[in-house]
Amino acid sequence: MFCGNCGSPVADNANFCGRCGGKVAAPAAAPQQPVHQVPAPVYQQPASPSAWQQPVQQPMPQPVYQQPASPPPAQHQPVVSSPASTATAMCQWCHAQVDAGQLSCPMCGATLKISGPMRDRAGWSKVPGRKDMAKIQFGNSFCQIEGAYVPVADMKLAPEDKIYFTHHVLLWKDPQVNVTVMSLKGGWKRLFAGLPLIMTEAQGPGHIAFSKDDPGELLPIPLQPGQAIDVREHLFLTATNSVTYDWFQTNIWFKTRSGDETETYYPVGMFMDRFMAPQTPGLLLLHAGGNVFVRELAQNETILVKPTALIFKDPTVQMHLHFEHPSSFFSSWGSWGNRYLWLRLLGPGRVAIQSVFERIEGESRNMTNYSYATEMRW
Repeated sequence: MFCGNCGSPVADNANFCGRCGGKVAAPAAAPQQPVHQVPAPVYQQPASPSAWQQPVQQPMPQPVYQQPASPPPAQHQPVVSSPASTATAMCQWCHAQVDAGQLSCPMCGATLKISGPMRDRAGWSKVPGRKDMAKIQFGNSFCQIEGAYVPVADMKLAPEDKIYFTHHVLLWKDPQVNVTVMSLKGGWKRLFAGLPLIMTEAQGPGHIAFSKDDPGELLPIPLQPGQAIDVREHLFLTATNSVTYDWFQTNIWFKTRSGDETETYYPVGMFMDRFMAPQTPGLLLLHAGGNVFVRELAQNETILVKPTALIFKDPTVQMHLHFEHPSSFFSSWGSWGNRYLWLRLLGPGRVAIQSVFERIEGESRNMTNYSYATEMRW
């Protein structure tokens, strides 16, 4: 209705106008209309259902497949796993199949969530980073990588698991961890080559930790049954007892002369270590300087690397020396030669190099003889 004073609309139950405050007159009552009585129907609603006199219509038949009164037992219901629990991912470093929900690979500790391309245009890939305190499982034991600048391998050994290592990399251990000596074959040759004559072996239960007193990266390399890897000397840290240790001569050498003196040098070392898992999987830990880069060589594909930058290679990868030097009057071996002495690697197989490498001993002297090598003059 509307206000009689200002004409503003007001609610039907309002006593005063909200705009002008005037009293609202109650609306006049509507005139009474004659009421026509409607006769009651013949069939009235009975007082109770039993008094209903009309025929009752039969209900429609129920469908054959009725909803069960209660759900079937839980053991008969199909179980649907969530995608997070069944999805798997492949580790870019060791190629292990792991749960996609994990952040680090349980086999090598590499980070699984990697942003950006894995390989550069030249085909090199940087080793995936490992988070501090990443855990790696081997047998019933665990290895935890601690620290980033000078990493430490902290191992929790089960009573039935063993590892071996060189004595100078031992950092600390629990008193109950049993340490013994493991002898190696070819003692006199190893002594002459500067390699360790013995390995130290440790057995759980308890904690034992290893570190090399150099900054760099700690490389856990899982080895599957029948898989082997060749490692340049002095990079080995520790390995599980299921990994066998052997060595072989590199046959990579050159000789120099200074007056009447001749000397033989080995750019990648006189020997290389070969680690293999013959029957059961194993874990090998290496320490490299700086950053580590890995490349997979195709059949007959070659690359040239600094000999002291090599970390490891697959046994299928062959290697020999390669020389590059000017073909003019500067061609005599002297200070020019030290910049163009390479190690040539021939695929197929995987190779790894480190960004921190040592100067090649004897490279600045005049060379008189060398092992098989290719050459290019420019």
